[in-house]
Amino acid sequence: MLNETMDTAPLAERTVAVRLESPFVSVAGLLKAQEGRAPKAFAMRELPFRDLVNVRGDLSDPAFVDAFAQVVGCQPPAQPNTIARGNGYDVLWLGPDEWLVRSNAAVQAGELEAKLAPAFGEAYAAAVDVGSGYTLVEIDGARTRELLSRGCPLDLHPRLFKEGQCAQSVFFKASIVLIPTGEDRFEIVVRRSFADYFCRIMLDAAASLAS
Repeated sequence: MLNETMDTAPLAERTVAVRLESPFVSVAGLLKAQEGRAPKAFAMRELPFRDLVNVRGDLSDPAFVDAFAQVVGCQPPAQPNTIARGNGYDVLWLGPDEWLVRSNAAVQAGELEAKLAPAFGEAYAAAVDVGSGYTLVEIDGARTRELLSRGCPLDLHPRLFKEGQCAQSVFFKASIVLIPTGEDRFEIVVRRSFADYFCRIMLDAAASLAS
């Protein structure tokens, strides 16, 4: 979210100050309080302001695949529910012609879309910045898979769901994209509109881990 404040100078001299606001701003106090609780069993933190771009295209079109690879640093993955690693980006398979490209660090909003859209040229493809509508959360701890299983219907056994994979699912009523990044560590893409609910329901589910 962008908060804008305008000074009282004459119109021609006015400047607009833009401040980025995390989707978790309303639950920052809850996250802070959680930091000291059961650190080995569960921990959660937001990874805000990542570039997130939804890409649609045809893998059989060399123009699309080449343009994508030149910008991102890898080809879109063709195997369902897998991830490809690029130059500072991860590419998540969402469907046969759909991917979510996520930056590995906080960047200027809209940076990737501005590179991809013109690169596609006349190819039958699209790149849409969705970073303002989502945020990224990291959770880890010895009982993280147990915690996720309380609200996620996927089989989360580490032999079946591990690094290099991703899946669209839900955590209770919040739609998510779930990304294993370690034995007991996950990144979760969640909609901005569900951020407050997701944080509260996750911390509520984790409360028993501290006992």
